[in-house]
Parts: sequence; C-alpha cells; structure tokens
Amino acid sequence: MSDSKSAAHPGEGELSHQDYVPTGTDRVAERLAEITDEDAETRAAGLLAGLASYELDDEDAALLAGGFDDGTSEDALRQDPVLAIVGRPNVGKSTLVNRILGRREAVVEDTPGVTRDRVQYTADWNGRNFTLVDTGGWERDARGIHLRVAEQAEIAVEMADVVLLVVDAVVGITASDEAIVRMLRKAGKPVVLVGNKVDDIVQEADNASLWGLGLGEPYPVSAVHGRGVADMLDHVMDVLPEFSAVAGVDRTGGPRRVALIGRPNVGKSSLLNKLAGTERVVVDNVAGTTRDPVDELIELGDRTWRFVDTAGIRRRQHMAQGADFYASLRTQTALEKAEVAVVLLAVDEILSEQDVRILQLAIESGRALVLAFNKWDLLDDERRKYLEREIEQDLAHVEWAPRVNISAKTGWHKDRLVPALDLALANWDRRIPTGRLNAFLGELVSEHPHPVRGGKQPRILFGTQASSRPPKFVLFTTGFLDPGYRRFITRRLRETFGFEGTPIEVSMRVREKRSRKK
Repeated sequence: MSDSKSAAHPGEGELSHQDYVPTGTDRVAERLAEITDEDAETRAAGLLAGLASYELDDEDAALLAGGFDDGTSEDALRQDPVLAIVGRPNVGKSTLVNRILGRREAVVEDTPGVTRDRVQYTADWNGRNFTLVDTGGWERDARGIHLRVAEQAEIAVEMADVVLLVVDAVVGITASDEAIVRMLRKAGKPVVLVGNKVDDIVQEADNASLWGLGLGEPYPVSAVHGRGVADMLDHVMDVLPEFSAVAGVDRTGGPRRVALIGRPNVGKSSLLNKLAGTERVVVDNVAGTTRDPVDELIELGDRTWRFVDTAGIRRRQHMAQGADFYASLRTQTALEKAEVAVVLLAVDEILSEQDVRILQLAIESGRALVLAFNKWDLLDDERRKYLEREIEQDLAHVEWAPRVNISAKTGWHKDRLVPALDLALANWDRRIPTGRLNAFLGELVSEHPHPVRGGKQPRILFGTQASSRPPKFVLFTTGFLDPGYRRFITRRLRETFGFEGTPIEVSMRVREKRSRKK
C-alpha cells in the first residue's frame, strides 16, 4: 500500500537500479555504541514531543503511546475463517475468485494439471477478513471416474470452515456436480450453493433448477459482470465463523513450531523420519481427514519441537495428479501454523523455479527462516562450484537466513538445525528499544541523508517498532522515502542489530505539520 497513511516496505529481495549507495565508510556503529541507553531514551522523548505539532490519527496515537504487538495475543494467534471454492472445470470459479478479491490474481484457464503458484488468498468483505482457497477444476479421467474432480475439492474442504459450491446454472446439474455434493455431505461442512453465469433476469429460471441438488437456496451470480456477488457474500459472512474453527495446532505456548517445506522429493519425509527416529513421542491425528495430516513432536537438542505437517503427506496413489495443488496448499497452511520455516533444498540438483517460489511463500508468510541444504554428502567439487554461483544469484535476497548443510538420509549434521532454529526464532521474537532505534536512525541519517528530490528532502521524524514475529518498524516522515533508501535503512538495521533468520519490514507514515489556527 502506498497511500498517504502508510507505505509498506517493498521486500528485501526486490531489485532496483536506484538502490541508495552510500559513499565511503561511516562510524554509525561506533557512535551508537557511545550513546548510553539513558541518553538514547531522552533523545527519543524529545523527538516524540516534536511529533505533537504534526497531524496524527488515532492509530498513530496508539502506536506512539507504546502499543506493541508481540504476536502472542489471542486474536493475533487465531486464524481468519477459511472459505473454499469448489466446482467442476469451466464453471467460473477462478473468475469468481478474482471478482471477490477485486483484482486479477487467480489463473482463469481451468486446464487440468496446471500448476499454480498460489491457491490461497487473503480477502475481505465489509471489513471482515477471510482466507479464500481456489481449488481449480479437474476433468474426469479417461475411464470416466467422477471422483477426480471431487478429490481436489476434498483437500480444500478439509481445511475450510465454509464451502462455496459453484455450479454452471445454464448447463444445469451434471454427474460431476452430484459427485461433489456427495463428498460435501460426508465432510459435514456448511455449504453455500452458487449458480454462476446468471447474467440477466431471463436466466434466473435456470438457477432455480439447482434446488434439485438438495443444498438449499442457490445464489444466482454472474462472476464476469459481478451481478449478485454482493448478496452472495453478505450471506457467506453470516455463515462464516469469526475465526477459523478448523482443527489445527494450538498456537499458544508449548513447543516451538517448525514447518519443514520444500518441493516434492527434496527429502522432507526422509529428514522428518530421521529426526523422529525411535524417540517420536506423540503423533497428533487430526480427526476426520482422509490423508491423515500429522504434527510430529520430536526430541532435538534436549528439547521437544513440533513439526507441523508438510512432509508426511499420506496421499492415495490415484491422487498423484493433484500433487502440486496439494503440496502448495499444505505448504501455505503449514506456514500459517508455524513459527519458523525450514526450507529444504537438494544440492545435487540445480536450484529450480519451484525452490525459489516456495522460498518466496516462506518470506511472505513472515515466519523465521532457516535454509537446509540436503544431500550434502553427495556433493562433489564440480557441483559445489556451480552451487555457490546459484546461491549467489538465486538466494541473494535471503542471505540473512542461517544455512545448515545436512544429509536427511544419514542424519549427518541434523544436530546443527537446533542452533540455527534458536537463532532465527530469537531474532523473530526480538524487540529493539525505541531510544536505541531512534539513536541508530539519527546517526545513520546524519552520515547518509536522504537524497534531495525536486528540491525537497524528506526527513525521518521518529521511528518505533510496531510488532515482533516478525519485527516491523514504522517511520514517521515528512515525505516519501525512496524505495532504495528504505532498503538501505533495512540493510543497516540488520547489520547493526542482527536479525539473522527473520524477515523485517520497514513502513512509513508521511505526516504533515498541523495548520496553525488563527
């Protein structure tokens, strides 16, 4: 977002030809070390008092009064309700997803087997946030088994609070629609029935035939034109719970939660099995699921860790076609439940686009991050040379993540995961005192002022940390800071305060001086 209220940091991996490049060396670290905590707090108090002459809103006031989210409040730990959209191919699910989101995000080609980067989106309606899961459609296989389309839906239904079943009102009820309905009855989740492609009042009669599915009133909509979508969403809001009620891990207290993620066949299951060994203490089965997702409690480094399910996917053989969809959805869900992501990369193969996509999911999730390079025991000198080049090119934007070289198969160096996890989590939880942060900003800006643009030079009035898990910083400024300069501040924040193993976000709030009343 880049409105007058705030602008989020554009991402540490984002490349720009206009990055701010400081000239020469500086003494920011030395000068900062010379400032006592007491002096830093006094300085910050003066800067804060100066903000009183600027236009501030209620949200600003709460933040400046010491409002801080450490990520452990009950609401922060609860997840938004999940709405899954299911239906056979070509009924307009992805078009409806885009209509609900208000932007073109979902892939609208409903080709069976198409791999999509994302199947889960954050959405809102009338001020209420919810998670939208787009399932895509599957054709029947050559033998005419109707279950194929229902299987992908089944995966999403497991994780949903409410299901939106989309049917083509013009075509009417098909055998595939009936197969999905049978699965939904078995799942026992609330269902909202939508008749799509009702573009005008003449087609309302087509929609009425959908009562025959036995799911109650069918809501007539036109995903293409937006007709009827608002009424349908109003009804969905009545059915959705305030927070997700889907069975999952308890996110308060207990062992730290780790998501072991990576592309298929990268060694996740092997590593999980090696870590569990014979010391596995508990396997939590989530009731009512067909693929038994499990969270493993594992003893590692004399402590218990909870590995949220991504690796032990017990998928039926005939579900192979849906593997990409399933892996993507399970990865995103596991990241939501986790505190730290271990991204597994196989060093005996070239780093793939899929590796980079999964890594991006982990970064966007805001979780702490550890990179585990698997199959290190298979690395020869020639491959090592190319690997170093790939890491330099493809992983430069996550150079802040701790790296561990392991062998999932033999368990070699598995003990090195613990210090890496500890380091990443400690920094993910970290809070920088306001005085120390503003002392740093003052010294940095003094040595490296923001470039003058159009005769103006924006100033940083005050900085504060709004939250941890991950650390997020807000800068009150007199004008927009160049993205390149903001990335410079972010880099120096890392160098000065550490933050190894956690994404950090820097946003700004541009504020104007109060107009003097005559």
